[in-house]
Amino acid sequence: MTFSDAPENFQLSIQDPASPSLEGMLGFHHYLLFFMIQIGVCVVWFLIEIFVFDAHKNKFSQKFTHASTLEILWTIFPAIILLFIAVPSFSLLYSLDELTDPTITLKVVGHQWYWSYEYSDSFYTKSSFYGGGFTFDSYMVPTPDLTIGSFRLLEVDNRVVLPVSTHIRVLITSADVLHSWAVPSLGIKLDACPGRISETSLFLKRTGVFYGQCSEICGVNHGFMPIVIQVVSPETYFSWSGSKLADAWISAINFNSNLLNMQKFQNKDIKIKFNI
Repeated sequence: MTFSDAPENFQLSIQDPASPSLEGMLGFHHYLLFFMIQIGVCVVWFLIEIFVFDAHKNKFSQKFTHASTLEILWTIFPAIILLFIAVPSFSLLYSLDELTDPTITLKVVGHQWYWSYEYSDSFYTKSSFYGGGFTFDSYMVPTPDLTIGSFRLLEVDNRVVLPVSTHIRVLITSADVLHSWAVPSLGIKLDACPGRISETSLFLKRTGVFYGQCSEICGVNHGFMPIVIQVVSPETYFSWSGSKLADAWISAINFNSNLLNMQKFQNKDIKIKFNI
């Protein structure tokens, strides 16, 4: 089986769902089509009856001012249809807003014109402990630097890596202007507002690579803010996060050592000036 996890030419349908959220939305979409088709057929039939009216066969018009039974029916039937639509709609909205106890927290920060990601949790395995967190920036890969098989305007230099079958909390904000973090295959689209943190949840049902883009006009390079999420097994994720944490620790150690060296040079310079 091959899944559609990226946009295709002349695509009309929704991408294949990889989360319960999009599965619910897709099911509700098909459920709505049932009522839309019936309503559409009735309306088209009424229009056809009006336009093909034959005055020769109907020489005498009906003379009535109102029909109480008809008015009651066309008031009750739409209300019943709306009730059948509202119940699953409210259920879906509630499930999308529900936040199960998350295992991982991913913070997304929008910039002009790139994304920053922060993993702030500590992870435990049977053999080791990963404490602290790490951050990285994600930029679009320019067209000349693309490899064979990569998507133009959709590939990034640093992908977001997340484990499958894990409850994930996503915090989204912006550092400058309005952005929107949207990944169609996951059924997520949430605005990134400056000075405000928006919260949503993710539960990924299968591995794969999922693509998205900024969906809020945020400036001249709005179309060059892609999002790539790579969903892997928990073992692969722990290995990846461990290497990222190790790189973060090495960078922090190098930064502290450079800072100490700068302070030593400054203290030495102050002593020399004092002796002079």
